[in-house]
Amino acid sequence: MTTSLSAGGTARLAPADRIGRGLDALSLTHARAVAALLALCLVLFLPGQISLQPMDRDEPRFAQASKQMLETGDFVDIRFQGEARNKKPVGIYWAQAAAVATGEALGVPEARTQIALYRIPSLIGAAASVLLAYWAALAVLPRRGALLAAALYGACLMLNAEAHLAKTNALLAACATASLGALARTWLAARAGRPPSGPVFAAFWLGMALGILVKGPMVPLFVALPALFLSIVARSARWLLPLRPLPGLALTLALVAPWFAAIAWKSGGAFYAEAIGHDMLGKVGGAAERHWGPPGAYTLAFFATFWPGAAFAAMSLPFAWRARREPASAFLIATVLPAWLIFEAVPTKLPHYVLPLMPWLAILTGLALSRGALDPRLRGARLTALLVPAIPVALTIGLCVVGWRLDGHTIPWPALPLLAAACAVAALAWLAFARGPVEGSAERALVLGVLASCLLGPAVLGVAQRSLPALKVSPRLAALRDRMPCADPQVASLGYREPSLVFLIGTGLALPPDGAAAKAFLAAGGCRLLFVEARDRDDFNAAWPVGGGAPAPLAEVDGFNLNTGRRVFVTAYGVTP
Repeated sequence: MTTSLSAGGTARLAPADRIGRGLDALSLTHARAVAALLALCLVLFLPGQISLQPMDRDEPRFAQASKQMLETGDFVDIRFQGEARNKKPVGIYWAQAAAVATGEALGVPEARTQIALYRIPSLIGAAASVLLAYWAALAVLPRRGALLAAALYGACLMLNAEAHLAKTNALLAACATASLGALARTWLAARAGRPPSGPVFAAFWLGMALGILVKGPMVPLFVALPALFLSIVARSARWLLPLRPLPGLALTLALVAPWFAAIAWKSGGAFYAEAIGHDMLGKVGGAAERHWGPPGAYTLAFFATFWPGAAFAAMSLPFAWRARREPASAFLIATVLPAWLIFEAVPTKLPHYVLPLMPWLAILTGLALSRGALDPRLRGARLTALLVPAIPVALTIGLCVVGWRLDGHTIPWPALPLLAAACAVAALAWLAFARGPVEGSAERALVLGVLASCLLGPAVLGVAQRSLPALKVSPRLAALRDRMPCADPQVASLGYREPSLVFLIGTGLALPPDGAAAKAFLAAGGCRLLFVEARDRDDFNAAWPVGGGAPAPLAEVDGFNLNTGRRVFVTAYGVTP
């Protein structure tokens, strides 16, 4: 242990030793470790939940469909305005509707248009997946190592992003981690010749059932691949018997069958035709919604999405292969490798598809750390670890460039102190690793990387995004509606059709197909507000008779559409009785 003496002769712990002592204190009991992980989740996931605008396009589609369930009282059919949304099962919509209904009961103003309420299931799912990762890691690591592995997963950028989005992915990660954690405990217990410990039956089958309700076949896929692979390795599937397959399947069927039967009856089979034939098989056979990527795209993106642990996870791969005959390493390889190869082969690629695999890469990193495999003397190790400071530095520069170019030469000044601190702590993480080999250098680097994420996430999602109004086109348009001098105006939008506008304005937002229809809407009388995107303005103006042009514009909003990658200019026209 390294100590230093103050002027008065008092011994002080060096920073490295304070980090080690801190880990020891936090992992002294399970209660302390869980409390530390919950505190980490609050620091990472809470900032920006209220202020971050609905992020087009998927998030407001989910939120709007959940809102319409509350409006209609129909909790079987899933709809976005008048269109059936037959892509995902009902689990996430029920969870979001329950969160909003609770908010209404507690008196939250305008609860149905508060996107933060719809994000609560994702927030809970992200935190639950971190705690479940800790539970899973305890099967192969001591308490201190399991705490660090779960913290490394909780700090990754992808989980932080999904905790801020009202979609399926964070909740799916929790379900998959529960089922895979139970599978891991069952496998390791079988290799050790003892019964599995913990509530493996409940974790496995409840994770399976809830995962099916949230995202259909994904949790069964994540579970089936390692189960099949390990059964081939063991030349027997008898190790799965402690999971009690027949009662488990009966429980799963009892939980999921009622809604699946109801939607089949109500939609006349259309749900299955679209969800399986169009959505799932479409993504397997081609690039759905232009989300194409070449093989290897997930591997390249991983170095950013799993920051700050990605560099160290990459260093852990040779160790995993060397130890592949050990039960723990065999399970980690079987869980990650087959699923990863499948996702790399499928043409449709979105970074969050591999999120349920990230807890296991964090556990692999913790296992490699415990075996001394994260050694800076290895070829390329110090260079690879430079990714730790490189990502926050790149994000800081990128945010400044975006603000300068899109928002009238402005820079997100309020976020710069936190961003600079994140860069500094990330640089310290690299130095802690690069100055090795000394005992605990890699562990200190991982801890400092987690601390850097605790600064970077709130800086970007909690502070910097507030300084980028160009990205908040729909909220600015909705604010114009709220400033109308008459109550409850009817609203339409020509050209600009982002789902976030539907969510913020309301289900009744009209979307006229051309300028003539938009002119007819505005001229129909009463209190009305029309938004016209610049590319449709000539068509709208041409619809008015000569000498009787459109009313004077009420306001203009310009910004940047992240989905189309181009600037947008929207003019608002208002008429009152």
